[in-house]
Amino acid sequence: HISLYELGIGSGDEVIVPALTFIATVNPVIYTQAKPVFADVDIDTWNISPEELEKRITKKTKAIIPVHLYGNPCEMDKIMAIARKHKLHVIEDATESLGAVYNKKHTGTFGDLGCFSFNGNKTITTGGGGMVVSNNKKRIEHIKFLINQARDESKGYYHPELGFNYRMTNIEAALGLAQFEKLEAFLNKKKDLNETYKENLGSIPGFKFQVQYLKAKSSFWLTTLRFENNINVETLQKKLRAKGIPVRRVFMPLTEFPHYKNNNRKSYKNAYRIYNNGLCLPSSVLNSREDALKVCKAIKEVL
Repeated sequence: HISLYELGIGSGDEVIVPALTFIATVNPVIYTQAKPVFADVDIDTWNISPEELEKRITKKTKAIIPVHLYGNPCEMDKIMAIARKHKLHVIEDATESLGAVYNKKHTGTFGDLGCFSFNGNKTITTGGGGMVVSNNKKRIEHIKFLINQARDESKGYYHPELGFNYRMTNIEAALGLAQFEKLEAFLNKKKDLNETYKENLGSIPGFKFQVQYLKAKSSFWLTTLRFENNINVETLQKKLRAKGIPVRRVFMPLTEFPHYKNNNRKSYKNAYRIYNNGLCLPSSVLNSREDALKVCKAIKEVL
């Protein structure tokens, strides 16, 4: 929200977002009174399709929000080329991709602003809250000013602009700094879990794991896969949970929610195909390789 606000996005503007993402990507567009425009995703990487993205650009388009879904980097060279061509802002939703890399550059550092989440389920956590990054010092300093109720401390309780109470507490920040020291170990653990799943499930016909672009290195926030062999995902989830395996469904396409339903669902066939046939496997760093093997065994038993 603060990134959109800082870039001056408002009424009459359009912002392009992927049809398949967590609801928090798109709601802030509404907060600014702008209009979200959905683009379908790539069937293999699950990320916003640059080709579909460019089709949805109009004279009202002001920004693009690519999402590095489940930690998997978007095709940022193509996205940034499109943004430069049409003079659009880019706000990266890197909330799930801390530590991920595209073309030797970290996600969240390509666009005008990059957004990260430190919620309790992310790779590192402060218990809640997040971070905005940019290579534009002026923008970052202004955001730091805005999130503290736009208070000019040199004049006491003087507020020359509309501000917000978006500060992170010192205790949360201290926790986050301590977590950062463990980031590399956490990323290695998630990569090991991902490799274990692929080694034990990858040979099953019809199992398609989320694919990385050639220049990409995922953070593997969650290991996800899509079934192409007529498996009923909802039934599979229920049977696995009965065995104590906490798998979860892929994010529901945004066009399923009442306030975004007046969109043509047929335009987002890949998003629906992934949702209807996709599953997220247990990927917490609290899990061991043995836990991942237990998941694989349970899936094979259920099948």
